[in-house]
Amino acid sequence: MMVVQYVTYASIAIAVIAMIAKALRYLRAPTHFRWELYPVPHEKGRAEYGGSYLEELDWWSKPRHSDRIKELKEMMSEIILLKGVHHHNRKVWTFSFPFHFGLYCCIGWLMLLLLGSVLELADITVSAQAGALGQIVHYLTIIFGYAGLLLSGIGTLGLLMWRITDQNQRAYNTPAEYMNLIFFDILVIVALASHFTLDPSFASIRGYVGSLISLSAFEMPGTLFTVEVVLISLMIMYIPLSRMSHFVAKYFLYHAVRWNDEPNFRGSDIEASILKLLQNKVGWKGSHIQTGQPWSEVVRETKNE
Repeated sequence: MMVVQYVTYASIAIAVIAMIAKALRYLRAPTHFRWELYPVPHEKGRAEYGGSYLEELDWWSKPRHSDRIKELKEMMSEIILLKGVHHHNRKVWTFSFPFHFGLYCCIGWLMLLLLGSVLELADITVSAQAGALGQIVHYLTIIFGYAGLLLSGIGTLGLLMWRITDQNQRAYNTPAEYMNLIFFDILVIVALASHFTLDPSFASIRGYVGSLISLSAFEMPGTLFTVEVVLISLMIMYIPLSRMSHFVAKYFLYHAVRWNDEPNFRGSDIEASILKLLQNKVGWKGSHIQTGQPWSEVVRETKNE
């Protein structure tokens, strides 16, 4: 096996560990301060006009009905179409949408490469001259691969130019954000050059993925291809370690903060969590608050004043 293959193995392992660690950190975070803004998409029959179960008399004694299909549709419109960005900042959406959609296509491309390599290891040919299944995987890989690279490259370049030229945004930019976008653009340029010149149908990179699965040696078709594989491996590792891994937080943001309307009944887990948090000591400084005292005592003393 080659050093490049070990780099890919290490990158995938680090990425998986980092994503699991980040998800566990969100799961173990203290109870959030819920927004409790309506409408909530899963409010069956009420989301359309902005209502909630709180409008019912004695709501705590009545069953609540949820519409998970509508909730899923709302999530998809935000994740895939970037609905919130489109509504609040159309200029950013113009480049952010192709960037994100291109990334989704690239993820699909990697999954198709994995599927194609598994098929080839099972002696099922993947090519334009193969059977129906092999042809479908072959052409889908080409479509997703080039679409993903081109769209993400265009979106990344547009976002980079926006950050450089927009005076209002420039004050909020950090060096890391510039470097992230530049890294993406370099990766896209190298990958496109590699496949246009060395591997137009993605057969070689599918073979490389197959070598990772079978733990076998692989002969690189050229230096540019090797650089592409290394850059892709580093990107897979880097994303979960950076702010670009905000996709991990999407579920928690929507389900645990924006859309969490679970009632806080006496004796519930929510109440137990809140009571535990109230034992934390106040770290604020000021004459208006009892610094160093538990929040439960501060709230009690404030209530009695």
